Amino acid sequence: MPTNKQRREAARRHLERQQLRRQQREVSRRRWLVIITVACVVVLAGVVTIVVIAFSNDDKKPSAQNSTSPSPSPSASPSVTHTPLPARKPAKIAARAPRKTSGPCGYTESATTLKGNPNLFDVGLPPDPAKTPTAKRTAVFTTNRGNITVQLDGASAPCNVQSLAYLIGKKFFDGAACPRSVNQGIFVLQCGDPTATASGGPTYTVKDENLSKATYTAGTIAMANSGANTNASQFFFITKDSNANPATGAGLDKKYTVVGHVTKGLDILQKEVAAGDDGSNQSGGGRPNQDFIFKTVRLEATNG
Repeated sequence: MPTNKQRREAARRHLERQQLRRQQREVSRRRWLVIITVACVVVLAGVVTIVVIAFSNDDKKPSAQNSTSPSPSPSASPSVTHTPLPARKPAKIAARAPRKTSGPCGYTESATTLKGNPNLFDVGLPPDPAKTPTAKRTAVFTTNRGNITVQLDGASAPCNVQSLAYLIGKKFFDGAACPRSVNQGIFVLQCGDPTATASGGPTYTVKDENLSKATYTAGTIAMANSGANTNASQFFFITKDSNANPATGAGLDKKYTVVGHVTKGLDILQKEVAAGDDGSNQSGGGRPNQDFIFKTVRLEATNG
């Protein structure tokens, strides 16, 4: 039989074992609590990181409105979006016989022209006195890019200058856009067509003048045409030497009547042509990348 001492000793050891097991369970419980807490913190941190990254990426994405597609190669010229050019539509020409003046200039209409071109304006015929004026006239072109001053040479091209003066007096060029620019081979800005089609003008034509002495250097103004003796209202400013070059085949042959020279504003015209064109004209060049519009055109003085 165990003695009381032995029983007490056994009870003490049993109590110690119970206390040890309780301590071990508490340590284990605390360890798991720490592990679970750390795991929760890690998971929460991961979630927060994912959310932050997601929002950060959303902020860096370009919106549909501002996004651009990469180009495989640089464009040869800047992309230009054109708005419609200001243009006047001619009234329908009434059926009638073609007219011709009886003076030395012989401004002439043709039946073919009257019926075949819907872009012509019936503005009558210029005066054609027996003694054609040979005065030099100063004209000012007020444009959306700045003012251009020119001296029209009535001595070298009296019939064409007289026609231009007549059209200026009719406000024919006011509000007209220049429909064509060329900056390769020749360097010109073609103007004088209120329809902005490069095929418009008055119903009459004017003969060529002084072609043998024509030179096409920077600042020269010459009449555009569709063949011999078909000058009308369209003309072109030359912004860089465009004389014919036999070696390259480029340049202008002596087929275009010179009517004057730019005395102020050539730099404006040169910048306009240098800005390029859209290449839409089958004869070369096209609509200017920078629209060039005559607000008003007026004659300032008559000399000689």
